[in-house]
Amino acid sequence: MDGLSGVASVIAVVDLSAKIVSRCFQYSVVVKNAKKDIESLQGEVSRIGDVLERAKKLLEGPKEMRLLTFQKLSDSLKGCSAQLEELNRRLEPSNTRKVMSRLGARALKWPFTSKEVEKIVANLERYEQTLSLALQVDQTGLMLNLDQKTDNCWLLSAQRRRNRGQLKGQQPADSCGGATSIPSMLFNNNLHQKIDLAKLPIANGASFDSHMEEYNARCLANTRVELRRQITEWAEDSSGKPIFWLNGMAGTGKSTIARTIAQSFADKAQLGASFFFKKGEGDRSNASRFFTTVATDLMAHVPGLISGIMKAIDADPAISQKALKDQFEKLILQPLSETNYPKALGLIVVIDALDECERDEDVRTILQLLSRTKDLKLVSLRVFVTSRPELPIRLGFKQMSDGSYQDLVLHEVPKEAIEHDIAIFFEYELAKIREERFLPLEWPGERSIQTLVRMAIPLFIFAATACRFVGETIGNPRRRLNDILKYETEDVSRLDITYLPILNPLFAIQGEKEKEKLSKEFREIVGSIVVLESPLSIASLAHLLKVPKEDIRCRLDSLHSILSIHIDEDMPVRLFHLSFRDFLVDPQKKGRSPFWVDKRETHKRLASKCLELLSGPEGLRQNICRLLNPGTLRSDIDERTIATCLPPGLRYACRYWVHHLEQSDCHIHNGDPIHLFLQKYLLYWLEAMSLIGEAYKCIHITSLSASCQYQRAATFSRPHHLRAQLIYHNTLD
Repeated sequence: MDGLSGVASVIAVVDLSAKIVSRCFQYSVVVKNAKKDIESLQGEVSRIGDVLERAKKLLEGPKEMRLLTFQKLSDSLKGCSAQLEELNRRLEPSNTRKVMSRLGARALKWPFTSKEVEKIVANLERYEQTLSLALQVDQTGLMLNLDQKTDNCWLLSAQRRRNRGQLKGQQPADSCGGATSIPSMLFNNNLHQKIDLAKLPIANGASFDSHMEEYNARCLANTRVELRRQITEWAEDSSGKPIFWLNGMAGTGKSTIARTIAQSFADKAQLGASFFFKKGEGDRSNASRFFTTVATDLMAHVPGLISGIMKAIDADPAISQKALKDQFEKLILQPLSETNYPKALGLIVVIDALDECERDEDVRTILQLLSRTKDLKLVSLRVFVTSRPELPIRLGFKQMSDGSYQDLVLHEVPKEAIEHDIAIFFEYELAKIREERFLPLEWPGERSIQTLVRMAIPLFIFAATACRFVGETIGNPRRRLNDILKYETEDVSRLDITYLPILNPLFAIQGEKEKEKLSKEFREIVGSIVVLESPLSIASLAHLLKVPKEDIRCRLDSLHSILSIHIDEDMPVRLFHLSFRDFLVDPQKKGRSPFWVDKRETHKRLASKCLELLSGPEGLRQNICRLLNPGTLRSDIDERTIATCLPPGLRYACRYWVHHLEQSDCHIHNGDPIHLFLQKYLLYWLEAMSLIGEAYKCIHITSLSASCQYQRAATFSRPHHLRAQLIYHNTLD
């Protein structure tokens, strides 16, 4: 694509994306039953338009503003244009013009199923990633005043990988939280240096603006006003503390504030990186991918950082597997210290839910390392952290030198401010329900709202859960609101008030035997969901637990206000809020609640189910991908082949059976199922872990061996152990 045709092609696609966004808006006004799908599609098309708008401005600039990398991706631009043309064609209501002329916008019908939208968005995301990455390469060269020339072999490789759906290292939506690698092999001909960013794996969905976080709440207008002002003043005060710690008890709205603040900083081009921890979401629930993800985000905002990170990767290709201190110093601190950017930069890193990071030692280490950013000169890196006030975090802050942080305790914010914000939330959400369900204008009434506010303070999660419950289309909103209000006089905890109105009706009209049966089903299905290390879809959960999908669907039908359950059975089931897990596993509820989940027993059952699946007829076997050449490199294997041969349920079992075993406090005994599994399937497991890119996690086998020795029972032959070591080391290449 030469200069003139390149500009024309980009302008055409920009205009087309704007037209589609406008059409999506028309549909969103009229069509109520596909709101999330419309917003998802509209958002992705808008992002493509934004990328191409930036490219257009540069292409129309001075002659030296040549986008050599971007202009070589003509096939990607053509493919993106073709996808958008087809999308626009299907959104065009031409086949209903006669009806439109008579009924107006009311004649519009959304032409896509949710599954179609998922596929379209996934395809568009790949185009966006390809074009955005190319534009980023060119912009970096321009900002450094270099004539950036990107090697053709990377472009061809990227094009081929995009056509195979591999550019983002994508896995199916039900991906068990696995890490995603940044696709790049960038070559700077002027510097004769290479960056292999594929060696920097990142935590999928950890960014505040990821698809996983897309529909999570932001602060409404005129709420949290004073709090947001304080955070903004901290960010703009060049002499302020390097870390701002926002802490509060579960359900007080910390994550909503973090998303709002991150968006605000991003809009002002002040956001350097974001990482939203989330328990039970694979790599988002631990620190193994924290610094690599932050470093990857920072590269997009700090010109010159790429060369420093390249140096670290060249010196130690396995840097992403090293200690957190090494990752921080070599991927963030040193590159930022050595950057030669001509003017000072001030960037904010937003970290949400640090308390949901698994290991207490990692939490304290992260805080200690981040406090060292205060010594940076050219790049001022400030850190905004949210968490519960758990002991490891309090100790981590206590160990910092004086003046390293300022804090604000959410549940100590004046009651009047919290009451005001929760009242606005209830008024907004219940007004939407009133409109959608054609309820009278006087509903729900000022008195009901005031009662709800009193019941909620200080928990925003109560307000959010109550509104989801009242607004569910399968229930009567009037009756459901009354059911919640009945708990006003109950002497129970705030979490009980939040979840009991939803759970108690499940057992309302059942006999004792039926109640016990339902309680057992609840613990098996819902208990597994809240304890899973990474979310699974209904289909994959059924595969793992050996429970019919219909049983799982029926058990979850009444829980849509607590769990995020997609209409597509291949999409993961997620908790809306971690407090639901806290509610179910609370030891004080043992023997007193039919909903109590024994965490240790659930881990034990899940470990057993994982091993059953792995050693069953549809489980592990030699050469599971049926490769013709046993020596085939992992990078040469099509991702679709791996996804087919290792479906999500099997992949989950590979990744997490060791974790569930450890959490159950079980020991390995001679001849027990775990010992027999290791004797027969160890090498097949190592092969599978290599194929899904997580061979490094196999070091957990060391702790298992130690457990075996402690029990003075199960043993492994030395040749078998050596072969396992050889396979492990070979999979790292």
